[in-house]
Amino acid sequence: MEDLYSNDDVNGLNVIHISGTKGKGSTCAFINSFLRAHGERTGFPRKIGLYTSPHLKYVQERIQIDSKPISEILFAKYAFEVWHGLSGKISPGPRYLQLLFLISVHAFIREGTDVAIYETHNGGEYDATNVIQKPVVTGVTTIGMDHVEQLGPSIENIAWHKAGIFKHGSPAFSTLQEPAAATVLQQRANEKNAALQFIGVDPTLPRNALALKPEVQRTNCSLAIALASTFLKVKTPQHCCILTSQDILQGIEQFSWPGRFHHIVDGNHQWFLDGAHNELSIQKSAQWFVEATSEGQRYLIMSDPNNVELEADVSSRNPSCTRVLIFSHISERDGAALLKGVAEALRNGGLQIQHVILSTYEERQDGAVSMGTAH
Repeated sequence: MEDLYSNDDVNGLNVIHISGTKGKGSTCAFINSFLRAHGERTGFPRKIGLYTSPHLKYVQERIQIDSKPISEILFAKYAFEVWHGLSGKISPGPRYLQLLFLISVHAFIREGTDVAIYETHNGGEYDATNVIQKPVVTGVTTIGMDHVEQLGPSIENIAWHKAGIFKHGSPAFSTLQEPAAATVLQQRANEKNAALQFIGVDPTLPRNALALKPEVQRTNCSLAIALASTFLKVKTPQHCCILTSQDILQGIEQFSWPGRFHHIVDGNHQWFLDGAHNELSIQKSAQWFVEATSEGQRYLIMSDPNNVELEADVSSRNPSCTRVLIFSHISERDGAALLKGVAEALRNGGLQIQHVILSTYEERQDGAVSMGTAH
């Protein structure tokens, strides 16, 4: 990093740093939405950087400014500038995720963002994003048993890695954790002189907001409120620059995180999409589908052309409703265990699936894939 920018340059990005096992992307998206609402009302932050992973379709989705991925042209420009800037200075060169992180830093500095929200890739202590020395605030989402080979074998080991993003003097927040993980987080916070607070679900959150229908999103949203509020208190201590209830409601209403608890109505068809890729998250995804399609559950769908609210009945008990499960998986995780988790959650919810399609991420029979394929 020092071959491109000084620590002061990176610290000047005003970073909000997020680690955890479940809900990192959603939490980052909520923070982005809250700060965007605050910026529209007050003028700060004027420009917001967001770095997350993985991507759905195109690699530049990982680097967003003001809720939009940077263009393919801009991504290529900054990628080559970083690569040439490092040429001859380090050997070997950066690995894939290290390079993407460096491109994001370069992009946010060049584009003049007022805040940069960073999601770790994997772990925390030894993650490529953890070169950030002075984040404004850090947060840890729910911790579970994932990436055990790299971070485990125990929940305590995983928590140790996740807490690696805590920094001296920077406030830290975490969702409520199981006792073993919480103990490790607190110990590491004490070692690093980081004031750590555990955040439960905010009781003032609206009950009927679509973005909060999956119960787990209420947890992620509550953590995001604490992080966004603290950021504003640190960077804009004036009383007028607090995160208000108006900002929070607007942030929830405009929240968007494609591919996560994603509901699409297409004529007579409804799609429930989720990119969950570990056993913990995939069970939450299946539970969300069961709850969303349970008897008597109705969704309000906004009709964009006329801004008219239409009700879509998605009752799972409708005898004419055919349910099709399309499942695909690519990672080092046990695909059979993931599919079993889906099946168990659906069975426990009393939901039957008529058809199952097991898909693949391979675009061609020879296995070749494009650069833009999510992985």
